[in-house]
Amino acid sequence: MAPGPVGRSWLRRNLARLGRALDADAASDRAELRRFLTTWREQDDTRSRRDLERLKSVEASLEALSRETGDNQRNLARVRHLFSKQRDLLAHVARRTGIDRRTVETEQRVTERLARLSRSALPVIVGPWTGEVGFELLYWIPFLQWVRQTFPFPPERLIVVSRGGVRAWYGHVSDQYEEIFRYVSPADFRAATVDRKKQQQVGRFDRGLIKSVMRTRGIRRAHLLHPTVMYSLYNAYWRYATTVKDLEAHAKFRMLPPVSPELVTGLGLPDRFVAVRFYFSDCYPDTPDNRAFASRVVEGLAARGHVVLLNSDIVVDDHRDFAPAQRARVHVLSANMSPETNLALQAAAISRASAFVGTYGGYSYLAPLYGVSSVAFHSRTTFKQHHLELAHRAFLRLGSARLVPVDVRSADLVGDALAGIVTAPVM
Repeated sequence: MAPGPVGRSWLRRNLARLGRALDADAASDRAELRRFLTTWREQDDTRSRRDLERLKSVEASLEALSRETGDNQRNLARVRHLFSKQRDLLAHVARRTGIDRRTVETEQRVTERLARLSRSALPVIVGPWTGEVGFELLYWIPFLQWVRQTFPFPPERLIVVSRGGVRAWYGHVSDQYEEIFRYVSPADFRAATVDRKKQQQVGRFDRGLIKSVMRTRGIRRAHLLHPTVMYSLYNAYWRYATTVKDLEAHAKFRMLPPVSPELVTGLGLPDRFVAVRFYFSDCYPDTPDNRAFASRVVEGLAARGHVVLLNSDIVVDDHRDFAPAQRARVHVLSANMSPETNLALQAAAISRASAFVGTYGGYSYLAPLYGVSSVAFHSRTTFKQHHLELAHRAFLRLGSARLVPVDVRSADLVGDALAGIVTAPVM
Protein backbone atom coordinates (compact mmCIF):
# COMPACT_ATOMS: atom_id res chain seq x y z
CA MET A 1 0.00 0.00 0.00
CA ALA A 2 1.37 3.49 -0.86
CA PRO A 3 2.34 5.73 2.16
CA GLY A 4 0.06 8.55 3.10
CA PRO A 5 0.95 12.20 2.34
CA VAL A 6 3.77 13.82 4.52
CA GLY A 7 3.24 17.25 6.17
CA ARG A 8 5.45 20.16 5.01
CA SER A 9 6.44 21.45 8.44
CA TRP A 10 7.67 18.01 9.38
CA LEU A 11 9.76 17.88 6.23
CA ARG A 12 11.36 21.28 6.93
CA ARG A 13 12.34 20.37 10.45
CA ASN A 14 13.87 17.11 9.44
CA LEU A 15 15.61 18.56 6.39
CA ALA A 16 17.26 21.23 8.55
CA ARG A 17 18.31 18.64 11.07
CA LEU A 18 19.66 16.49 8.28
CA GLY A 19 21.55 19.40 6.71
CA ARG A 20 23.47 20.07 9.84
CA ALA A 21 24.53 16.48 10.04
CA LEU A 22 25.72 16.24 6.47
CA ASP A 23 29.21 16.96 5.31
CA ALA A 24 30.38 19.44 2.66
CA ASP A 25 28.77 17.40 -0.09
CA ALA A 26 25.46 17.73 1.63
CA ALA A 27 24.23 20.50 -0.62
CA SER A 28 24.11 18.26 -3.65
CA ASP A 29 22.64 15.44 -1.61
CA ARG A 30 20.01 17.77 -0.28
CA ALA A 31 19.10 18.84 -3.77
CA GLU A 32 18.82 15.22 -4.83
CA LEU A 33 16.68 14.46 -1.80
CA ARG A 34 14.38 17.38 -2.55
CA ARG A 35 13.96 16.09 -6.07
CA PHE A 36 13.19 12.62 -4.69
CA LEU A 37 10.68 13.95 -2.20
CA THR A 38 9.02 16.10 -4.81
CA THR A 39 8.77 13.16 -7.19
CA TRP A 40 7.50 10.91 -4.41
CA ARG A 41 4.86 13.47 -3.41
CA GLU A 42 3.73 13.91 -7.02
CA GLN A 43 3.52 10.16 -7.45
CA ASP A 44 1.64 9.89 -4.19
CA ASP A 45 -0.86 12.55 -5.35
CA THR A 46 -1.19 10.68 -8.65
CA ARG A 47 -1.83 7.42 -6.81
CA SER A 48 -4.38 9.13 -4.56
CA ARG A 49 -6.19 10.63 -7.53
CA ARG A 50 -6.07 7.30 -9.32
CA ASP A 51 -7.42 5.52 -6.23
CA LEU A 52 -10.13 8.13 -5.88
CA GLU A 53 -11.10 7.80 -9.51
CA ARG A 54 -11.04 4.02 -9.15
CA LEU A 55 -13.26 4.32 -6.08
CA LYS A 56 -15.66 6.58 -7.92
CA SER A 57 -15.71 4.11 -10.80
CA VAL A 58 -16.45 1.26 -8.41
CA GLU A 59 -19.22 3.30 -6.75
CA ALA A 60 -20.72 4.08 -10.16
CA SER A 61 -20.52 0.41 -11.09
CA LEU A 62 -22.22 -0.53 -7.82
CA GLU A 63 -24.98 1.98 -8.45
CA ALA A 64 -25.45 0.64 -11.99
CA LEU A 65 -25.43 -2.89 -10.64
CA SER A 66 -28.00 -1.93 -8.04
CA ARG A 67 -30.21 -0.42 -10.68
CA GLU A 68 -29.70 -3.47 -12.90
CA THR A 69 -30.46 -5.76 -9.99
CA GLY A 70 -33.71 -3.91 -9.33
CA ASP A 71 -34.58 -4.11 -13.01
CA ASN A 72 -33.71 -7.78 -13.00
CA GLN A 73 -35.89 -8.40 -9.98
CA ARG A 74 -38.79 -6.66 -11.68
CA ASN A 75 -38.05 -8.54 -14.89
CA LEU A 76 -37.86 -11.78 -12.95
CA ALA A 77 -41.23 -11.08 -11.37
CA ARG A 78 -42.69 -10.30 -14.80
CA VAL A 79 -41.18 -13.46 -16.27
CA ARG A 80 -42.68 -15.49 -13.45
CA HIS A 81 -46.06 -13.84 -14.08
CA LEU A 82 -45.84 -14.56 -17.81
CA PHE A 83 -44.85 -18.15 -17.14
CA SER A 84 -47.88 -18.48 -14.85
CA LYS A 85 -50.17 -17.05 -17.52
CA GLN A 86 -48.60 -19.34 -20.08
CA ARG A 87 -49.25 -22.38 -17.91
CA ASP A 88 -52.87 -21.32 -17.40
CA LEU A 89 -53.28 -20.69 -21.13
CA LEU A 90 -51.72 -24.03 -22.03
CA ALA A 91 -54.03 -25.78 -19.58
CA HIS A 92 -57.02 -23.94 -21.07
CA VAL A 93 -55.94 -24.79 -24.60
CA ALA A 94 -55.46 -28.39 -23.58
CA ARG A 95 -58.95 -28.51 -22.13
CA ARG A 96 -60.47 -26.79 -25.16
CA THR A 97 -58.52 -29.04 -27.49
CA GLY A 98 -59.93 -32.04 -25.69
CA ILE A 99 -63.46 -30.64 -25.90
CA ASP A 100 -63.06 -29.68 -29.53
CA ARG A 101 -61.66 -33.09 -30.34
CA ARG A 102 -64.60 -34.83 -28.68
CA THR A 103 -67.02 -32.49 -30.42
CA VAL A 104 -65.43 -33.11 -33.81
CA GLU A 105 -65.43 -36.84 -33.21
CA THR A 106 -69.11 -36.74 -32.24
CA GLU A 107 -69.99 -34.71 -35.33
CA GLN A 108 -68.10 -37.19 -37.47
CA ARG A 109 -69.89 -40.18 -35.93
CA VAL A 110 -73.29 -38.53 -36.37
CA THR A 111 -72.71 -37.52 -39.98
CA GLU A 112 -71.31 -40.95 -40.87
CA ARG A 113 -74.30 -42.64 -39.29
CA LEU A 114 -76.76 -40.39 -41.10
CA ALA A 115 -74.93 -40.97 -44.37
CA ARG A 116 -75.22 -44.75 -43.88
CA LEU A 117 -78.93 -44.47 -43.07
CA SER A 118 -79.53 -42.36 -46.17
CA ARG A 119 -77.90 -45.01 -48.38
CA SER A 120 -80.06 -47.79 -46.99
CA ALA A 121 -83.42 -48.79 -48.42
CA LEU A 122 -84.99 -49.64 -45.06
CA PRO A 123 -87.59 -47.38 -43.43
CA VAL A 124 -86.39 -45.09 -40.63
CA ILE A 125 -88.34 -44.62 -37.40
CA VAL A 126 -87.84 -40.97 -36.40
CA GLY A 127 -88.34 -40.63 -32.66
CA PRO A 128 -90.38 -41.33 -30.72
CA TRP A 129 -90.41 -37.81 -29.33
CA THR A 130 -91.73 -37.86 -25.77
CA GLY A 131 -90.07 -34.71 -24.41
CA GLU A 132 -91.05 -31.10 -23.94
CA VAL A 133 -92.72 -28.96 -26.57
CA GLY A 134 -90.00 -26.31 -26.30
CA PHE A 135 -87.15 -28.71 -27.06
CA GLU A 136 -89.16 -30.29 -29.85
CA LEU A 137 -89.66 -26.94 -31.57
CA LEU A 138 -86.30 -25.37 -30.83
CA TYR A 139 -84.00 -28.37 -31.32
CA TRP A 140 -85.52 -31.66 -32.51
CA ILE A 141 -87.48 -30.40 -35.51
CA PRO A 142 -84.69 -28.03 -36.70
CA PHE A 143 -82.26 -30.95 -36.36
CA LEU A 144 -84.47 -33.15 -38.55
CA GLN A 145 -84.88 -30.35 -41.07
CA TRP A 146 -81.08 -30.10 -41.26
CA VAL A 147 -80.92 -33.88 -41.78
CA ARG A 148 -83.36 -33.67 -44.68
CA GLN A 149 -81.48 -30.76 -46.22
CA THR A 150 -78.05 -32.40 -45.84
CA PHE A 151 -78.67 -36.08 -46.60
CA PRO A 152 -80.68 -37.62 -49.49
CA PHE A 153 -83.48 -39.19 -47.48
CA PRO A 154 -86.62 -39.88 -49.50
CA PRO A 155 -89.38 -38.46 -47.26
CA GLU A 156 -91.49 -41.61 -47.55
CA ARG A 157 -88.74 -43.56 -45.72
CA LEU A 158 -89.00 -41.38 -42.61
CA ILE A 159 -91.76 -42.27 -40.16
CA VAL A 160 -92.12 -39.57 -37.50
CA VAL A 161 -93.44 -40.63 -34.09
CA SER A 162 -94.70 -37.92 -31.73
CA ARG A 163 -97.80 -37.03 -29.71
CA GLY A 164 -100.74 -34.67 -29.63
CA GLY A 165 -101.52 -34.64 -33.35
CA VAL A 166 -98.48 -32.59 -34.43
CA ARG A 167 -98.15 -34.14 -37.89
CA ALA A 168 -98.15 -30.66 -39.44
CA TRP A 169 -95.09 -29.59 -37.42
CA TYR A 170 -93.05 -32.17 -39.34
CA GLY A 171 -94.32 -31.16 -42.76
CA HIS A 172 -90.78 -30.23 -43.89
CA VAL A 173 -89.45 -33.61 -42.71
CA SER A 174 -91.94 -36.26 -43.80
CA ASP A 175 -95.65 -36.87 -44.39
CA GLN A 176 -95.41 -40.22 -42.60
CA TYR A 177 -96.61 -39.77 -39.01
CA GLU A 178 -97.55 -42.03 -36.11
CA GLU A 179 -99.48 -40.78 -33.08
CA ILE A 180 -98.18 -42.01 -29.71
CA PHE A 181 -101.61 -41.71 -28.07
CA ARG A 182 -102.84 -44.25 -30.55
CA TYR A 183 -100.81 -46.79 -28.57
CA VAL A 184 -100.76 -45.55 -24.95
CA SER A 185 -103.02 -43.56 -22.65
CA PRO A 186 -102.06 -40.11 -21.31
CA ALA A 187 -101.71 -41.64 -17.83
CA ASP A 188 -99.28 -44.30 -19.05
CA PHE A 189 -97.42 -41.71 -21.09
CA ARG A 190 -97.01 -39.43 -18.10
CA ALA A 191 -95.91 -42.26 -15.81
CA ALA A 192 -93.24 -43.32 -18.29
CA THR A 193 -91.90 -39.85 -19.08
CA VAL A 194 -92.41 -37.64 -16.03
CA ASP A 195 -88.87 -38.30 -14.74
CA ARG A 196 -87.25 -38.58 -18.17
CA LYS A 197 -87.79 -35.45 -20.21
CA LYS A 198 -84.39 -35.49 -21.91
CA GLN A 199 -84.12 -38.62 -24.09
CA GLN A 200 -80.41 -39.26 -23.64
CA GLN A 201 -80.89 -42.99 -24.24
CA VAL A 202 -83.39 -45.35 -25.84
CA GLY A 203 -85.50 -46.46 -22.90
CA ARG A 204 -87.94 -49.33 -22.46
CA PHE A 205 -90.93 -47.06 -23.17
CA ASP A 206 -89.36 -45.89 -26.45
CA ARG A 207 -88.59 -49.44 -27.53
CA GLY A 208 -92.17 -50.48 -26.84
CA LEU A 209 -93.51 -47.64 -28.99
CA ILE A 210 -91.12 -48.50 -31.81
CA LYS A 211 -92.24 -52.13 -31.82
CA SER A 212 -95.89 -51.07 -31.84
CA VAL A 213 -95.37 -48.77 -34.83
CA MET A 214 -93.49 -51.47 -36.74
CA ARG A 215 -96.25 -54.04 -36.06
CA THR A 216 -98.94 -51.61 -37.17
CA ARG A 217 -97.12 -50.84 -40.42
CA GLY A 218 -96.00 -54.41 -41.04
CA ILE A 219 -92.33 -53.46 -40.87
CA ARG A 220 -89.94 -56.27 -40.01
CA ARG A 221 -86.68 -54.31 -40.19
CA ALA A 222 -86.06 -50.61 -39.81
CA HIS A 223 -83.42 -48.12 -38.83
CA LEU A 224 -83.89 -45.81 -35.84
CA LEU A 225 -83.20 -42.08 -35.78
CA HIS A 226 -83.73 -41.44 -32.09
CA PRO A 227 -83.45 -38.10 -30.20
CA THR A 228 -80.25 -39.46 -28.63
CA VAL A 229 -78.50 -38.57 -31.91
CA MET A 230 -79.62 -34.97 -31.62
CA TYR A 231 -78.70 -34.81 -27.94
CA SER A 232 -75.20 -36.15 -28.58
CA LEU A 233 -74.67 -33.55 -31.30
CA TYR A 234 -75.98 -30.57 -29.28
CA ASN A 235 -74.63 -31.48 -25.85
CA ALA A 236 -71.47 -29.42 -26.35
CA TYR A 237 -73.64 -26.33 -26.88
CA TRP A 238 -75.77 -27.04 -23.81
CA ARG A 239 -72.56 -27.41 -21.77
CA TYR A 240 -71.38 -24.00 -23.07
CA ALA A 241 -68.43 -25.74 -24.77
CA THR A 242 -69.41 -24.48 -28.24
CA THR A 243 -71.19 -21.40 -29.55
CA VAL A 244 -74.64 -20.88 -30.97
CA LYS A 245 -73.07 -20.67 -34.43
CA ASP A 246 -71.72 -24.19 -33.99
CA LEU A 247 -75.23 -25.43 -33.24
CA GLU A 248 -76.74 -23.52 -36.15
CA ALA A 249 -74.42 -25.44 -38.48
CA HIS A 250 -76.51 -28.53 -37.66
CA ALA A 251 -79.99 -27.00 -37.44
CA LYS A 252 -82.36 -25.65 -40.06
CA PHE A 253 -85.03 -23.27 -38.79
CA ARG A 254 -88.20 -22.83 -40.81
CA MET A 255 -91.66 -21.48 -40.19
CA LEU A 256 -94.13 -24.20 -39.31
CA PRO A 257 -96.39 -25.30 -42.20
CA PRO A 258 -99.85 -23.70 -42.22
CA VAL A 259 -102.57 -25.28 -40.12
CA SER A 260 -105.35 -27.07 -41.95
CA PRO A 261 -108.31 -24.66 -42.47
CA GLU A 262 -110.72 -27.45 -41.57
CA LEU A 263 -109.05 -27.83 -38.19
CA VAL A 264 -109.39 -24.11 -37.46
CA THR A 265 -113.00 -23.95 -38.63
CA GLY A 266 -114.05 -26.60 -36.14
CA LEU A 267 -112.79 -24.56 -33.19
CA GLY A 268 -115.33 -21.73 -33.51
CA LEU A 269 -112.74 -19.08 -32.72
CA PRO A 270 -113.56 -15.33 -32.53
CA ASP A 271 -112.44 -13.22 -35.46
CA ARG A 272 -109.81 -11.50 -33.33
CA PHE A 273 -108.44 -12.73 -30.01
CA VAL A 274 -105.37 -13.23 -27.84
CA ALA A 275 -104.34 -16.81 -27.10
CA VAL A 276 -103.46 -17.34 -23.44
CA ARG A 277 -101.98 -20.21 -21.51
CA PHE A 278 -100.63 -19.83 -18.01
CA TYR A 279 -99.28 -23.01 -16.46
CA PHE A 280 -97.09 -23.64 -13.47
CA SER A 281 -93.48 -24.69 -13.98
CA ASP A 282 -90.01 -24.22 -12.52
CA CYS A 283 -89.80 -20.68 -13.85
CA TYR A 284 -93.45 -19.88 -12.97
CA PRO A 285 -94.25 -21.85 -9.79
CA ASP A 286 -97.69 -22.22 -8.27
CA THR A 287 -97.76 -19.35 -5.75
CA PRO A 288 -100.54 -16.97 -4.66
CA ASP A 289 -98.70 -14.07 -6.29
CA ASN A 290 -98.37 -15.88 -9.62
CA ARG A 291 -102.04 -16.90 -9.55
CA ALA A 292 -103.07 -13.34 -8.84
CA PHE A 293 -100.82 -12.03 -11.59
CA ALA A 294 -102.22 -14.44 -14.19
CA SER A 295 -105.77 -13.45 -13.19
CA ARG A 296 -104.96 -9.76 -13.63
CA VAL A 297 -103.49 -10.40 -17.07
CA VAL A 298 -106.53 -12.35 -18.29
CA GLU A 299 -108.93 -9.79 -16.84
CA GLY A 300 -107.02 -6.93 -18.46
CA LEU A 301 -106.99 -8.65 -21.86
CA ALA A 302 -110.67 -9.59 -21.64
CA ALA A 303 -111.55 -5.99 -20.84
CA ARG A 304 -110.17 -5.03 -24.23
CA GLY A 305 -111.06 -7.99 -26.43
CA HIS A 306 -111.61 -11.72 -26.74
CA VAL A 307 -109.34 -14.21 -24.99
CA VAL A 308 -108.98 -17.88 -25.90
CA LEU A 309 -107.57 -20.03 -23.11
CA LEU A 310 -105.53 -22.94 -24.44
CA ASN A 311 -106.01 -24.88 -21.22
CA SER A 312 -106.02 -28.62 -21.62
CA ASP A 313 -107.72 -31.14 -19.34
CA ILE A 314 -105.29 -33.76 -20.62
CA VAL A 315 -102.41 -34.25 -18.19
CA VAL A 316 -99.29 -35.62 -19.85
CA ASP A 317 -96.54 -33.91 -17.81
CA ASP A 318 -95.96 -32.12 -14.51
CA HIS A 319 -97.24 -28.77 -15.77
CA ARG A 320 -100.62 -27.69 -14.39
CA ASP A 321 -102.76 -25.09 -16.14
CA PHE A 322 -104.05 -22.08 -14.29
CA ALA A 323 -107.78 -21.60 -14.86
CA PRO A 324 -108.95 -18.03 -14.15
CA ALA A 325 -112.51 -17.20 -13.23
CA GLN A 326 -114.93 -17.27 -16.16
CA ARG A 327 -116.04 -13.93 -17.53
CA ALA A 328 -117.33 -12.39 -20.72
CA ARG A 329 -115.13 -12.70 -23.83
CA VAL A 330 -113.04 -15.51 -22.27
CA HIS A 331 -113.28 -18.76 -24.27
CA VAL A 332 -111.84 -22.13 -23.24
CA LEU A 333 -110.47 -24.51 -25.84
CA SER A 334 -110.30 -27.66 -23.71
CA ALA A 335 -113.80 -28.86 -24.56
CA ASN A 336 -112.68 -29.60 -28.13
CA MET A 337 -109.54 -31.57 -27.23
CA SER A 338 -108.65 -35.22 -27.19
CA PRO A 339 -105.22 -36.72 -26.40
CA GLU A 340 -104.59 -37.32 -30.12
CA THR A 341 -105.37 -33.70 -31.05
CA ASN A 342 -104.56 -31.53 -28.01
CA LEU A 343 -101.34 -29.96 -29.32
CA ALA A 344 -102.67 -29.65 -32.87
CA LEU A 345 -105.74 -27.71 -31.69
CA GLN A 346 -103.69 -25.42 -29.46
CA ALA A 347 -101.32 -24.75 -32.36
CA ALA A 348 -104.30 -24.04 -34.64
CA ALA A 349 -105.65 -21.47 -32.17
CA ILE A 350 -102.27 -19.83 -31.75
CA SER A 351 -101.79 -19.61 -35.52
CA ARG A 352 -104.99 -17.50 -35.77
CA ALA A 353 -104.35 -15.33 -32.70
CA SER A 354 -103.23 -11.71 -32.75
CA ALA A 355 -100.77 -12.53 -29.96
CA PHE A 356 -99.88 -15.17 -27.42
CA VAL A 357 -99.59 -14.40 -23.70
CA GLY A 358 -98.64 -16.89 -21.01
CA THR A 359 -95.89 -18.77 -19.22
CA TYR A 360 -92.41 -18.75 -20.70
CA GLY A 361 -91.81 -22.11 -22.35
CA GLY A 362 -92.68 -24.18 -25.39
CA TYR A 363 -95.88 -22.35 -26.32
CA SER A 364 -94.05 -19.02 -26.35
CA TYR A 365 -91.73 -20.57 -28.98
CA LEU A 366 -94.65 -22.02 -30.92
CA ALA A 367 -96.35 -18.68 -31.58
CA PRO A 368 -93.47 -16.94 -33.47
CA LEU A 369 -93.10 -20.03 -35.69
CA TYR A 370 -96.61 -19.17 -36.93
CA GLY A 371 -95.80 -15.47 -37.25
CA VAL A 372 -97.54 -14.56 -33.96
CA SER A 373 -95.71 -12.50 -31.33
CA SER A 374 -95.64 -13.82 -27.79
CA VAL A 375 -95.24 -12.26 -24.37
CA ALA A 376 -93.93 -14.87 -21.95
CA PHE A 377 -93.85 -14.38 -18.19
CA HIS A 378 -91.64 -15.96 -15.57
CA SER A 379 -91.01 -15.27 -11.91
CA ARG A 380 -87.76 -17.23 -11.57
CA THR A 381 -84.87 -17.43 -14.05
CA THR A 382 -84.43 -21.20 -13.86
CA PHE A 383 -84.06 -21.65 -17.61
CA LYS A 384 -80.76 -21.48 -19.47
CA GLN A 385 -80.21 -18.26 -21.32
CA HIS A 386 -78.77 -19.97 -24.40
CA HIS A 387 -82.23 -21.45 -25.18
CA LEU A 388 -83.59 -17.91 -25.28
CA GLU A 389 -80.62 -16.68 -27.31
CA LEU A 390 -81.14 -19.37 -29.92
CA ALA A 391 -84.88 -18.62 -30.11
CA HIS A 392 -84.24 -14.90 -30.60
CA ARG A 393 -81.72 -15.58 -33.37
CA ALA A 394 -83.99 -18.06 -35.12
CA PHE A 395 -87.06 -15.80 -35.05
CA LEU A 396 -85.04 -12.80 -36.20
CA ARG A 397 -83.65 -14.71 -39.19
CA LEU A 398 -87.07 -16.03 -40.09
CA GLY A 399 -88.37 -12.48 -40.08
CA SER A 400 -91.34 -13.68 -38.05
CA ALA A 401 -92.87 -12.30 -34.89
CA ARG A 402 -90.92 -11.85 -31.70
CA LEU A 403 -90.70 -13.52 -28.32
CA VAL A 404 -90.74 -11.05 -25.41
CA PRO A 405 -89.83 -12.61 -22.04
CA VAL A 406 -90.91 -10.58 -18.99
CA ASP A 407 -90.14 -11.11 -15.32
CA VAL A 408 -93.39 -10.61 -13.39
CA ARG A 409 -91.51 -8.38 -10.96
CA SER A 410 -90.93 -5.95 -13.83
CA ALA A 411 -94.39 -6.26 -15.37
CA ASP A 412 -95.89 -3.21 -13.61
CA LEU A 413 -92.94 -1.07 -14.68
CA VAL A 414 -93.31 -2.23 -18.28
CA GLY A 415 -97.04 -1.59 -18.14
CA ASP A 416 -96.53 1.92 -16.82
CA ALA A 417 -93.95 2.63 -19.52
CA LEU A 418 -96.33 1.48 -22.26
CA ALA A 419 -99.49 3.03 -20.83
CA GLY A 420 -101.24 5.04 -23.48
CA ILE A 421 -98.98 3.77 -26.25
CA VAL A 422 -100.52 0.36 -26.90
CA THR A 423 -104.28 0.34 -27.23
CA ALA A 424 -106.76 -2.11 -28.66
CA PRO A 425 -110.45 -1.68 -29.36
CA VAL A 426 -113.01 -3.63 -27.34
CA MET A 427 -114.65 -6.30 -29.47
